[in-house]
Amino acid sequence: MDGSNNLKLKDGSRVAVIGGGPAGSFFSYFLLQFAERIGLEIFVDIYEPRDYSKPGPTGCNMCAGVVSESLVQNLATEGIILPSTVVQRGIDSYVLHMDVGSALIPSIRHERRIGTAFRGVGPRGIKEIKWGSLDHFLMKLALDQGAQHIPARVSEVEKVADPEKLNGGGQRLQVKTTKGLTQTYDLLAVSAGVNTAILKLFQGMDFGYQPPLTTQCFVREYYLGEEAVSKHLGSSFHAFLLNIPNLDFAAMVPKGDYASLALLGENIDADLLQTFTSDPALERCMPPNYPLDQVDCWCSPRINIKGSARPYGDRIVFIGDSAVSRLYKDGIGAAYRAAKAAATAAIFEGVSSEAFERRYWPACRSMEIDNTIGKILFAVVREVQKRKFARRAVLQMVLREQERGVVGDRNMSMVMWDMLTGSAPYRKILLRTLHPVFWMRLLKHFFVAAVQSFG
Repeated sequence: MDGSNNLKLKDGSRVAVIGGGPAGSFFSYFLLQFAERIGLEIFVDIYEPRDYSKPGPTGCNMCAGVVSESLVQNLATEGIILPSTVVQRGIDSYVLHMDVGSALIPSIRHERRIGTAFRGVGPRGIKEIKWGSLDHFLMKLALDQGAQHIPARVSEVEKVADPEKLNGGGQRLQVKTTKGLTQTYDLLAVSAGVNTAILKLFQGMDFGYQPPLTTQCFVREYYLGEEAVSKHLGSSFHAFLLNIPNLDFAAMVPKGDYASLALLGENIDADLLQTFTSDPALERCMPPNYPLDQVDCWCSPRINIKGSARPYGDRIVFIGDSAVSRLYKDGIGAAYRAAKAAATAAIFEGVSSEAFERRYWPACRSMEIDNTIGKILFAVVREVQKRKFARRAVLQMVLREQERGVVGDRNMSMVMWDMLTGSAPYRKILLRTLHPVFWMRLLKHFFVAAVQSFG
């Protein structure tokens, strides 16, 4: 815009947030909370056309809905407790499924610190609404803090001259909706995600924003009934490491009456989906003869795999999927961390490009560096997936660790737990794998498995 380094929010400033998902709701909540702490009166409008109180695509943000341990802990420190009406099932273990067998790995702390939830109130055609929406709960936090919800879709954003030249800033941002509403703002936060066309509105602006790189994933919802979910999936996160090209990771996530299937990798397509749903490993954790082509709801959203190099400018900041997120895991937790960092910058540092670079960009850069480590780890996992003896070695190492039952002696189990649930940064996982004991035991299992396979 005008390149000024002293752009600040002041009493009466207006802030627009495009997108009322977790990133937008967290940002609005923290922005208003921090402003109240310093005695600053600002006004926040959240533009979100979805109604999170409705089932199906109308109220869904296309996500498997896993809330990580780290996010539950972070929210608790903020005094935010996810209610039992939103968390449909607490996860106390995961089951690792391979073609060579399966292993049950309980939580190291023996607590249900991972939760599963629907982003809306449930899939298309839901038979009975029993649960609340995670996104509705988070937006209500922001609204209770003082934000206003505008249920309209943004159609245009442009820079306009500010005749009052507020705080030295010669331009502000004007937002227009498909319903004809027009409003001018001192700060615009974009949290619309990568599955909307809105991000194209910003590519021609002068601050250099480019949307993140994405890949296709796949999510399916199966109605089993609560009794069948408890019997066949229990309170376990079911993870699959199979030798299927382009598939990095797949999971079956138990919820109330439903099970959510999520496939992640490089451009998941119909052929890959058919290969996976025909695999005996998946069939073993579902009710006998369950028709896996009988789907109650599905989507194939794009996900962020490489963040934007410059998710900010004067009076504008991008958060959530439209900026930087965690690779494959804990997108809601990443939205929380980025939103809080952006709100901190806006209130205590300013809303200029330089202010966001000082106080917001480091949080984005840290996630992006961690994602680079994650890509290395997943490359290693892919090599393991290609070799049956290596898959058998990993499985046997996990099983032996469960037999020993010593918490501090579960190196592979902890690595797999954190890789598959998103409960720790990838850099911590990498450091854990560099421990000499880890490699000594892994190489031993590799040797035994190789002898059994080729001997």
